Amino acid sequence: MPHVELIMPKMGESIIEATILSWTKQVGDTVEVDDTVLEIATDKVDSEVPAPVAGTIKEIRFGVDETVAVGEVIALIETEVGAEVSPSPSLAPAGTESPSPADSEASSTHVAPAAPPASQAKNEAVAEEKSGNGRFYSPLVRTIAATEGIGQAELDRIPGTGNGGRVNKQDIQAYLKRRDNRFITGPGKAAPTAGINATTLPPRPPVAPVGSLASGSSELIEMGRMRKLIADHMVQSKRTSPHVTSFIEVDVTDIVTWREGIKQDFQQQYGEKITYTPVFIEAVARAIKDFPMVNVSVDGDHIVKKHDVNIGMAAALPTGNLIVPVIRNADRLNLLGLTKQVNDLAARARAGKLKPEEIQDGTFTVTNVGTFGNVMGTPIINQPQVAILAVGAIRKKPAVMETEYGDVIAVRQLMFMSLSYDHRVVDGFLGGSFLRRIGDYLEAFDSQRTDV
Repeated sequence: MPHVELIMPKMGESIIEATILSWTKQVGDTVEVDDTVLEIATDKVDSEVPAPVAGTIKEIRFGVDETVAVGEVIALIETEVGAEVSPSPSLAPAGTESPSPADSEASSTHVAPAAPPASQAKNEAVAEEKSGNGRFYSPLVRTIAATEGIGQAELDRIPGTGNGGRVNKQDIQAYLKRRDNRFITGPGKAAPTAGINATTLPPRPPVAPVGSLASGSSELIEMGRMRKLIADHMVQSKRTSPHVTSFIEVDVTDIVTWREGIKQDFQQQYGEKITYTPVFIEAVARAIKDFPMVNVSVDGDHIVKKHDVNIGMAAALPTGNLIVPVIRNADRLNLLGLTKQVNDLAARARAGKLKPEEIQDGTFTVTNVGTFGNVMGTPIINQPQVAILAVGAIRKKPAVMETEYGDVIAVRQLMFMSLSYDHRVVDGFLGGSFLRRIGDYLEAFDSQRTDV
């Protein structure tokens, strides 16, 4: 019987691997075209992988919780002789060419050589990924180990936090950070190990099992997958970008007055709730057009200037984690268009229904810390962007106002805004001027505005 290779799909330009969350089909199960075979997770979004052809699951090569590189074969689907077996283009790894019609015809009629029994094939596959002591290692972990000059004996001593004590990508990366310097002679190369064996290596401290109590008043809780990814991103961002944060206080009384006056009619007319977020994003998009060098990323010694204004908005999930869906070409949308995008993306983010492409290619991010009652914050840059804006809670305060009759004290609606920026490419003048321009647009908001 001919068979089709089911490969790990590429979920975006920056995605090089994905973790298998669950298999919805098992060896021996039949599938139809577009049936969900497994669920995967990247550092951006969870997704389902459909079957490219109809047939029977012949082999599954990776288990749950394993991290697999994009383009790796993760399963084989056995098809009937004469069936179309070319994989769907959406599942082909980036950089590969679609098969020609002649190739497709040849593959659909080709009968593969008799395969060994399933148990034998499974044992051979497992043997390739296990060490002499029977411990499992994914191909990705073995690749990292080979690149960093980690031998088998050293690899076997790395504590694992994956399923069954497996070593995952995060485990080996954490190990590399704390690795004994006397074993390193240069980036990614191990020092000569002549005269060094397992008995002369410094002993590793015992690792407490997950869920055990460190003391009578402490509990050890394992991070969830998304929390681990967020933690890695935050640490990486701080290591990559020298963060500087500027603050301003903005008078948004006219915006509050306008929203209170039109919110009911707005919902009746357009079927959408109007919040402050679209107004903030509108001001940010206008300010980016005035200061385009904030809308950039860094590539080595080069600055990549982005012509599209794709604004990400941090959205809180029911789990307490955050995700950043992206409003593409925000500068081309009117206030109604921004409102529809904000409401739709926020609702689907909470429901876990965002598509991978909807959280990619952002060029600037806005986070509303005021949602949690915070007056200000110092957010961490969402790499590879170079700036992120935080808006605080709107509060009534006494403020000094200049009038034609002199200064007066009045109750105003005030809000703090903070901009964290990458000081490699955004200096204080640019960052401060950009932030002030956002504030100017908000303070100039027309409380009698009718166009949306």
